[in-house]
Amino acid sequence: MGIATLYLIIAFLIDFPFHEASHAFVADRLGDPTARLQGRLSLNPLRHLDRLGTLLLLVIGLGWGKPVPVDAMRLRYGPKVGMALVGAAGPAANLLLALLFSLPLRLHWLPFRPTRIAGIPFSAGELVAMIVWLNLALAVFNLIPFGPLDGSRIIGAILPDRLFFGLARFELVALGIFFALLVAERFAGTGLLGNLLFPPIKMLWTSLTGFQFTPFGV
Repeated sequence: MGIATLYLIIAFLIDFPFHEASHAFVADRLGDPTARLQGRLSLNPLRHLDRLGTLLLLVIGLGWGKPVPVDAMRLRYGPKVGMALVGAAGPAANLLLALLFSLPLRLHWLPFRPTRIAGIPFSAGELVAMIVWLNLALAVFNLIPFGPLDGSRIIGAILPDRLFFGLARFELVALGIFFALLVAERFAGTGLLGNLLFPPIKMLWTSLTGFQFTPFGV
């Protein structure tokens, strides 16, 4: 296992529980206790890990946690606005974590060099950088308005009711399509998602940390 992979796993165990617990927290505050009653209002990684999502994270660098159960009809402000608020909570939580963890890098409290060129067994700076990068990647990735991702929940707030509930019925189909895109990205080298996601992630990274090069040296 390479040092970059180890950093990625540690960052994953920090970032994903915060993302998923934020969904559960907002849903609970909006009137649906389902996630809380199932123990999802927790920062324990074991309560949020999804086997397939975790595997994909290790293989292609993108993945997901176990979906948080939400009864949209119990949410305050109605299912559309309620689900949009619940959906937005995850990316917002990741952006907040990225901001907090970027401060030691921005203020030069921790030394940082990309893991590809650092050549050292452990560095707090590289680990913190990976946490920042993964949080930004999760936020941007989940804002894609497709299938089960949070972006589809957010954009659903402005869709007509008929279209909103119609699309909800095809979520499993959308998940299959999205999974196929992820596999094609990794094994066929399509570059579609990478080309879409890298520029905004890099822009946010540079804005927060002040570094032009990423944790991967690019």
